[in-house]
Amino acid sequence: MSKALFTAHATAKGGRDGHVKSDDGLIDLDLVMPTGKSDKKGTNPEQLFAAAYSACYDGALNLVASQKKKEIDSTTTADVSFLKDPDDGGFKISATLNIDIKGVSQQEAEELAEEAHQVCPYSKATRGNINVELNPRAV
Repeated sequence: MSKALFTAHATAKGGRDGHVKSDDGLIDLDLVMPTGKSDKKGTNPEQLFAAAYSACYDGALNLVASQKKKEIDSTTTADVSFLKDPDDGGFKISATLNIDIKGVSQQEAEELAEEAHQVCPYSKATRGNINVELNPRAV
């Protein structure tokens, strides 16, 4: 087993209509089901996952670029969808990573995006479990 470099802690209570809080209090959010009929304001697990995945992936992209001696400026936006699974009637998620990369050609952007997808811890965790689409764009 790998040695943990650090461990994050967060606690949820009440599920999708509850509350989530990190142990340090930096995350302290009400949760709301976006498809619900409530006026209550809050976030949802898909927004939290999108924020985490985009940050992790963008970090991996910049690591890969630096290893290849490429100076880039990048922005990654994760679109995470909550889906009805037609196979079992349950639910699942999918993700699209929209990656804008300055400083490289379109071909280099596509190569860097794919390499980052191979090393990103979130991409590794989701590989084979959810559909992830990469949309790299040289800007």
